[in-house]
Amino acid sequence: MTWTAYWFMFPTALGVATLATASGIEGATFFSPIFILALGLDPRIAIGTALMTEVFGFASGVSAYGRRRLIDYRLARQLLTFTVPLALVGAYLAGHISPDILKVLFGAGLLMLGIVFLRAPAPNEVAALDRAIAADSPPTRAATCLVTAAGEEIRYTPCNRTEGSLLCGLGGLTMGLLGSGQGEINGYFLLRRCRVPAKVAVATSAFIVATTALTASLGHLIHFALTGGSVLAQVMSLVIYTVPGVIIGGQLGPALAARLDTHKTEKLLAIIFLAIGIFTLWTTLSAGRNLL
Repeated sequence: MTWTAYWFMFPTALGVATLATASGIEGATFFSPIFILALGLDPRIAIGTALMTEVFGFASGVSAYGRRRLIDYRLARQLLTFTVPLALVGAYLAGHISPDILKVLFGAGLLMLGIVFLRAPAPNEVAALDRAIAADSPPTRAATCLVTAAGEEIRYTPCNRTEGSLLCGLGGLTMGLLGSGQGEINGYFLLRRCRVPAKVAVATSAFIVATTALTASLGHLIHFALTGGSVLAQVMSLVIYTVPGVIIGGQLGPALAARLDTHKTEKLLAIIFLAIGIFTLWTTLSAGRNLL
């Protein structure tokens, strides 16, 4: 394996990261199918490499949210106590189960992801949720008050913290095992169940996803290092092109987001994920190898 074998992944990563940042979807959700189906990589290598790539793509977005002071760090810390250890468990499991079983789980995960995006709330629904949260959290009763860099005060009272810890912990497990799922579970819980205003929910979710992805990717990297040889070389020959691509794409994404209808984009991506999930399951199950 030469270091120039995957040169084409630089423009691919740039395009994927731009779309992922603009749509708010985890980068690994895009990269894992590319690595598995287009490059024919072992799913364990594909998922671990996708997570490593995603960390760099999310870093710039998280720093931007941090500068705008939109992250609820107290709530994030509580949820991370569950997501981080379970992400390591998922990474460990990914390195010790059959590649074909992992592909089946990955295909099923894409189907579930597609269904989640099909049911994503429209902008007017999100606005209605924000108004309801504001009405339920007057200044005298709100448990949390964030003051943004622009001077805006956002007041709310997080609900269902125990439920959220369990749900987000499940998201951490799926992220370590399959490379995705954390962001989607966060989005559902923080906005709908925890009743966190949308802009804070998005920023806090990005921080949780980035931290969990970093942990999961370290778990995969340790496994690759222990495996050594051609596996580690293959991973490094990919990330030297994907990482610069996602760093640049992460900066271009916000400009594209202003021109995209996010709700329609989610519906289109839902159809794509459903199609890829069905194809992955069909090709793996029809082969019927190493599933027991």
